[in-house]
Amino acid sequence: MKIKKYFKKIYMVLMILVISITTGISCSKKEKSEGTIKIATKPMTEQFILSEMIGLLIEENTDLKVEITKGIGGGTSNIQPAMEKGEFDLYPEYTGTGWSFVLKEKEIPDDEVLLKELQKKYKEKYNFKWVGLYGFNNTFGLVIRKDLAEKYDIKTYSDLAKYAPKLTFGAEYDFYERDDGYDALCETYGLRFKDTKDIDIGLKYDAINSKEIDVMNMFTTDGQLSVSDVVVLDDDKHFYNTYYCSTVVREETLEKYHGLEKVLIKMDNIIDESEMAKLNYEVEGKNRDEKEVAKEFLQEKGLIE
Repeated sequence: MKIKKYFKKIYMVLMILVISITTGISCSKKEKSEGTIKIATKPMTEQFILSEMIGLLIEENTDLKVEITKGIGGGTSNIQPAMEKGEFDLYPEYTGTGWSFVLKEKEIPDDEVLLKELQKKYKEKYNFKWVGLYGFNNTFGLVIRKDLAEKYDIKTYSDLAKYAPKLTFGAEYDFYERDDGYDALCETYGLRFKDTKDIDIGLKYDAINSKEIDVMNMFTTDGQLSVSDVVVLDDDKHFYNTYYCSTVVREETLEKYHGLEKVLIKMDNIIDESEMAKLNYEVEGKNRDEKEVAKEFLQEKGLIE
Protein backbone atom coordinates (compact mmCIF):
# COMPACT_ATOMS: atom_id res chain seq x y z
CA MET A 1 0.00 0.00 0.00
CA LYS A 2 2.83 2.37 0.88
CA ILE A 3 4.44 1.67 -2.51
CA LYS A 4 1.18 2.47 -4.31
CA LYS A 5 0.80 5.74 -2.37
CA TYR A 6 4.43 6.58 -3.17
CA PHE A 7 3.93 6.08 -6.91
CA LYS A 8 0.63 7.95 -6.76
CA LYS A 9 2.39 10.97 -5.23
CA ILE A 10 5.10 10.82 -7.90
CA TYR A 11 2.43 10.62 -10.60
CA MET A 12 0.62 13.65 -9.17
CA VAL A 13 3.86 15.65 -8.99
CA LEU A 14 4.70 14.75 -12.59
CA MET A 15 1.23 15.76 -13.77
CA ILE A 16 1.52 19.10 -12.00
CA LEU A 17 4.90 19.68 -13.66
CA VAL A 18 3.53 18.80 -17.10
CA ILE A 19 0.54 21.12 -16.63
CA SER A 20 2.81 23.92 -15.40
CA ILE A 21 5.21 23.59 -18.34
CA THR A 22 2.35 23.40 -20.86
CA THR A 23 0.66 26.41 -19.32
CA GLY A 24 3.92 28.34 -19.35
CA ILE A 25 4.46 27.60 -23.03
CA SER A 26 0.89 28.63 -23.85
CA CYS A 27 1.23 31.88 -21.96
CA SER A 28 4.56 32.57 -23.62
CA LYS A 29 3.06 32.05 -27.08
CA LYS A 30 0.06 34.14 -26.18
CA GLU A 31 2.25 37.02 -25.05
CA LYS A 32 4.20 36.91 -28.32
CA SER A 33 1.11 36.66 -30.47
CA GLU A 34 -0.40 39.75 -28.85
CA GLY A 35 2.12 41.92 -30.74
CA THR A 36 0.99 43.50 -34.00
CA ILE A 37 3.37 45.08 -36.49
CA LYS A 38 1.74 47.96 -38.37
CA ILE A 39 3.04 48.38 -41.91
CA ALA A 40 2.34 51.36 -44.18
CA THR A 41 2.75 51.70 -47.94
CA LYS A 42 2.70 54.40 -50.57
CA PRO A 43 0.03 54.23 -53.32
CA MET A 44 2.17 52.07 -55.64
CA THR A 45 1.73 48.49 -56.85
CA GLU A 46 5.27 47.49 -55.96
CA GLN A 47 4.82 48.80 -52.42
CA PHE A 48 1.69 46.66 -52.04
CA ILE A 49 3.67 43.61 -53.14
CA LEU A 50 6.65 44.42 -50.91
CA SER A 51 4.47 44.99 -47.86
CA GLU A 52 2.89 41.58 -48.38
CA MET A 53 6.36 40.01 -48.61
CA ILE A 54 7.37 41.64 -45.35
CA GLY A 55 4.11 40.61 -43.70
CA LEU A 56 4.44 36.99 -44.84
CA LEU A 57 8.02 36.76 -43.58
CA ILE A 58 7.07 38.19 -40.19
CA GLU A 59 4.11 35.86 -39.72
CA GLU A 60 6.07 32.84 -41.00
CA ASN A 61 9.03 33.40 -38.67
CA THR A 62 7.47 34.91 -35.53
CA ASP A 63 4.28 34.80 -33.50
CA LEU A 64 3.58 38.43 -34.37
CA LYS A 65 0.55 39.55 -36.29
CA VAL A 66 0.69 42.03 -39.16
CA GLU A 67 -1.60 44.90 -40.08
CA ILE A 68 -0.97 46.51 -43.49
CA THR A 69 -2.36 49.91 -44.47
CA LYS A 70 -1.94 50.24 -48.22
CA GLY A 71 -1.89 53.26 -50.50
CA ILE A 72 -1.55 56.15 -48.07
CA GLY A 73 -2.20 59.36 -49.98
CA GLY A 74 0.81 61.64 -50.24
CA GLY A 75 3.19 58.73 -49.69
CA THR A 76 6.24 59.72 -47.65
CA SER A 77 4.84 63.15 -46.79
CA ASN A 78 2.14 61.50 -44.68
CA ILE A 79 3.79 58.21 -43.71
CA GLN A 80 6.91 59.82 -42.20
CA PRO A 81 5.02 61.96 -39.61
CA ALA A 82 2.77 58.98 -38.81
CA MET A 83 5.88 56.88 -38.17
CA GLU A 84 7.23 59.59 -35.87
CA LYS A 85 3.99 59.48 -33.88
CA GLY A 86 4.15 55.71 -33.61
CA GLU A 87 1.07 55.08 -35.75
CA PHE A 88 3.12 52.72 -37.94
CA ASP A 89 6.11 50.51 -37.17
CA LEU A 90 7.72 50.23 -40.59
CA TYR A 91 7.33 50.86 -44.32
CA PRO A 92 9.26 50.40 -47.58
CA GLU A 93 11.19 53.55 -48.50
CA TYR A 94 13.66 54.62 -51.20
CA THR A 95 17.14 55.93 -50.47
CA GLY A 96 16.85 58.95 -52.77
CA THR A 97 13.51 59.95 -51.22
CA GLY A 98 14.82 59.59 -47.68
CA TRP A 99 17.90 61.66 -48.44
CA SER A 100 16.36 64.46 -50.50
CA PHE A 101 12.72 64.63 -49.36
CA VAL A 102 12.85 63.60 -45.70
CA LEU A 103 16.29 64.81 -44.65
CA LYS A 104 16.28 67.75 -47.13
CA GLU A 105 19.89 67.06 -48.06
CA LYS A 106 21.22 68.53 -51.30
CA GLU A 107 24.11 66.51 -52.71
CA ILE A 108 23.52 62.75 -52.82
CA PRO A 109 26.69 60.78 -51.94
CA ASP A 110 27.85 57.61 -53.70
CA ASP A 111 25.70 54.54 -53.13
CA GLU A 112 28.26 52.98 -50.79
CA VAL A 113 28.19 56.04 -48.53
CA LEU A 114 24.49 56.86 -48.86
CA LEU A 115 23.09 54.02 -46.76
CA LYS A 116 25.60 54.64 -43.95
CA GLU A 117 24.69 58.32 -43.88
CA LEU A 118 20.98 57.54 -43.94
CA GLN A 119 21.43 55.15 -41.01
CA LYS A 120 23.33 57.75 -39.04
CA LYS A 121 21.01 60.69 -39.70
CA TYR A 122 17.75 58.74 -39.30
CA LYS A 123 19.03 57.37 -35.96
CA GLU A 124 19.97 60.83 -34.70
CA LYS A 125 16.86 62.64 -35.92
CA TYR A 126 14.04 60.08 -35.74
CA ASN A 127 15.40 56.96 -33.99
CA PHE A 128 14.55 54.96 -37.12
CA LYS A 129 16.66 52.27 -38.80
CA TRP A 130 17.10 51.26 -42.45
CA VAL A 131 17.23 47.45 -42.50
CA GLY A 132 18.97 46.08 -45.60
CA LEU A 133 18.38 46.90 -49.27
CA TYR A 134 15.98 44.75 -51.32
CA GLY A 135 18.28 44.93 -54.34
CA PHE A 136 16.41 46.97 -56.95
CA ASN A 137 16.74 50.63 -57.87
CA ASN A 138 13.42 52.20 -58.86
CA THR A 139 14.57 55.41 -60.46
CA PHE A 140 13.74 57.40 -63.57
CA GLY A 141 15.16 56.15 -66.82
CA LEU A 142 14.92 56.16 -70.59
CA VAL A 143 13.97 53.35 -72.94
CA ILE A 144 14.30 53.10 -76.70
CA ARG A 145 12.61 50.77 -79.16
CA LYS A 146 14.65 47.58 -79.40
CA ASP A 147 14.90 47.69 -83.19
CA LEU A 148 16.40 51.18 -83.06
CA ALA A 149 18.79 50.27 -80.23
CA GLU A 150 20.11 47.40 -82.35
CA LYS A 151 20.18 49.41 -85.59
CA TYR A 152 22.27 52.27 -84.14
CA ASP A 153 23.99 50.31 -81.33
CA ILE A 154 22.54 52.61 -78.67
CA LYS A 155 23.28 51.47 -75.11
CA THR A 156 23.73 54.68 -73.11
CA TYR A 157 22.24 58.17 -72.89
CA SER A 158 25.44 59.48 -74.49
CA ASP A 159 24.97 57.06 -77.40
CA LEU A 160 21.40 58.31 -77.73
CA ALA A 161 22.60 61.92 -78.14
CA LYS A 162 24.26 61.03 -81.45
CA TYR A 163 21.00 59.81 -82.99
CA ALA A 164 18.41 61.93 -81.14
CA PRO A 165 17.87 64.26 -84.16
CA LYS A 166 16.37 61.26 -86.00
CA LEU A 167 14.08 60.22 -83.13
CA THR A 168 10.79 61.23 -81.47
CA PHE A 169 10.64 61.50 -77.68
CA GLY A 170 7.50 60.94 -75.61
CA ALA A 171 6.66 61.67 -71.96
CA GLU A 172 3.80 62.74 -69.72
CA TYR A 173 3.20 66.48 -69.18
CA ASP A 174 4.85 66.55 -65.72
CA PHE A 175 8.16 65.30 -67.07
CA TYR A 176 8.49 68.36 -69.28
CA GLU A 177 7.85 70.62 -66.25
CA ARG A 178 10.08 68.99 -63.61
CA ASP A 179 13.39 70.57 -62.55
CA ASP A 180 15.04 67.20 -63.15
CA GLY A 181 12.94 66.51 -66.23
CA TYR A 182 13.26 66.99 -69.97
CA ASP A 183 15.18 70.29 -70.19
CA ALA A 184 17.78 69.38 -67.56
CA LEU A 185 18.25 65.91 -69.05
CA CYS A 186 18.75 67.31 -72.55
CA GLU A 187 21.22 69.91 -71.30
CA THR A 188 23.28 67.30 -69.44
CA TYR A 189 23.55 64.93 -72.40
CA GLY A 190 23.24 67.30 -75.34
CA LEU A 191 20.00 65.68 -76.52
CA ARG A 192 18.19 67.31 -79.44
CA PHE A 193 15.24 65.22 -80.56
CA LYS A 194 13.52 65.52 -83.94
CA ASP A 195 10.16 65.87 -82.18
CA THR A 196 8.55 65.54 -78.73
CA LYS A 197 5.09 64.36 -77.74
CA ASP A 198 3.03 64.85 -74.59
CA ILE A 199 1.47 61.44 -73.87
CA ASP A 200 -0.74 60.30 -71.00
CA ILE A 201 1.28 58.27 -68.48
CA GLY A 202 -0.98 55.25 -68.93
CA LEU A 203 -0.57 55.24 -72.73
CA LYS A 204 3.19 55.60 -73.10
CA TYR A 205 3.93 51.91 -73.54
CA ASP A 206 1.17 51.62 -76.14
CA ALA A 207 2.75 54.57 -77.97
CA ILE A 208 6.26 53.12 -78.08
CA ASN A 209 5.05 49.60 -78.90
CA SER A 210 3.06 51.00 -81.84
CA LYS A 211 6.10 53.08 -82.97
CA GLU A 212 4.29 56.38 -82.41
CA ILE A 213 7.37 57.42 -80.42
CA ASP A 214 10.93 56.10 -80.40
CA VAL A 215 12.22 57.00 -76.93
CA MET A 216 10.43 57.70 -73.65
CA ASN A 217 10.95 58.17 -69.93
CA MET A 218 9.92 55.48 -67.45
CA PHE A 219 10.53 54.02 -64.00
CA THR A 220 13.02 51.17 -63.93
CA THR A 221 10.53 48.76 -62.31
CA ASP A 222 7.52 49.55 -64.53
CA GLY A 223 5.44 46.41 -64.95
CA GLN A 224 5.07 46.83 -68.70
CA LEU A 225 8.84 46.83 -69.17
CA SER A 226 8.75 43.06 -68.88
CA VAL A 227 6.39 42.69 -71.86
CA SER A 228 7.52 45.56 -74.11
CA ASP A 229 10.02 45.39 -76.97
CA VAL A 230 12.28 48.10 -75.58
CA VAL A 231 15.81 48.51 -74.23
CA VAL A 232 16.62 50.32 -70.98
CA LEU A 233 19.49 52.73 -71.56
CA ASP A 234 22.41 53.27 -69.19
CA ASP A 235 22.47 56.67 -67.45
CA ASP A 236 26.25 56.88 -67.93
CA LYS A 237 26.61 60.36 -66.39
CA HIS A 238 24.42 59.43 -63.42
CA PHE A 239 21.93 62.21 -64.02
CA TYR A 240 19.21 60.55 -61.93
CA ASN A 241 19.44 59.85 -58.23
CA THR A 242 19.39 56.25 -57.05
CA TYR A 243 16.25 55.01 -55.33
CA TYR A 244 17.13 51.68 -53.76
CA CYS A 245 14.30 50.30 -51.65
CA SER A 246 14.67 49.27 -48.01
CA THR A 247 12.63 48.80 -44.84
CA VAL A 248 12.53 51.80 -42.51
CA VAL A 249 11.67 50.69 -38.97
CA ARG A 250 11.17 52.42 -35.65
CA GLU A 251 14.01 51.49 -33.28
CA GLU A 252 11.45 51.18 -30.47
CA THR A 253 9.74 48.42 -32.43
CA LEU A 254 13.03 46.55 -32.96
CA GLU A 255 13.82 46.83 -29.25
CA LYS A 256 10.36 45.57 -28.30
CA TYR A 257 10.45 42.58 -30.67
CA HIS A 258 14.01 41.27 -30.58
CA GLY A 259 13.68 38.77 -33.43
CA LEU A 260 12.12 41.23 -35.87
CA GLU A 261 15.29 42.67 -37.42
CA LYS A 262 16.59 39.18 -38.16
CA VAL A 263 13.40 38.51 -40.11
CA LEU A 264 13.43 41.83 -41.98
CA ILE A 265 17.01 41.32 -43.16
CA LYS A 266 15.76 38.32 -45.14
CA MET A 267 14.56 40.93 -47.68
CA ASP A 268 18.15 42.02 -48.27
CA ASN A 269 19.23 41.71 -51.91
CA ILE A 270 16.45 39.29 -52.93
CA ILE A 271 15.03 41.13 -55.95
CA ASP A 272 16.42 43.07 -58.93
CA GLU A 273 14.77 45.59 -61.28
CA SER A 274 13.64 43.06 -63.87
CA GLU A 275 12.13 40.77 -61.21
CA MET A 276 10.30 43.69 -59.60
CA ALA A 277 8.98 44.77 -63.00
CA LYS A 278 7.67 41.25 -63.64
CA LEU A 279 5.93 41.13 -60.26
CA ASN A 280 4.37 44.55 -60.90
CA TYR A 281 3.08 43.27 -64.24
CA GLU A 282 1.58 40.17 -62.61
CA VAL A 283 -0.60 42.49 -60.52
CA GLU A 284 -1.19 45.36 -62.96
CA GLY A 285 -1.28 43.46 -66.25
CA LYS A 286 -2.82 40.18 -65.16
CA ASN A 287 -4.97 41.52 -62.31
CA ARG A 288 -3.54 39.04 -59.81
CA ASP A 289 -3.73 39.46 -56.04
CA GLU A 290 -0.56 41.09 -54.70
CA LYS A 291 -0.39 38.75 -51.69
CA GLU A 292 -0.44 35.66 -53.92
CA VAL A 293 2.26 37.17 -56.15
CA ALA A 294 4.38 37.99 -53.09
CA LYS A 295 3.87 34.51 -51.64
CA GLU A 296 4.91 32.75 -54.86
CA PHE A 297 8.05 34.86 -55.12
CA LEU A 298 9.12 34.14 -51.53
CA GLN A 299 8.46 30.44 -52.05
CA GLU A 300 10.62 30.44 -55.20
CA LYS A 301 13.40 32.08 -53.19
CA GLY A 302 13.02 29.44 -50.46
CA LEU A 303 12.15 32.03 -47.81
CA ILE A 304 8.76 30.60 -46.84
CA GLU A 305 7.16 27.18 -47.17
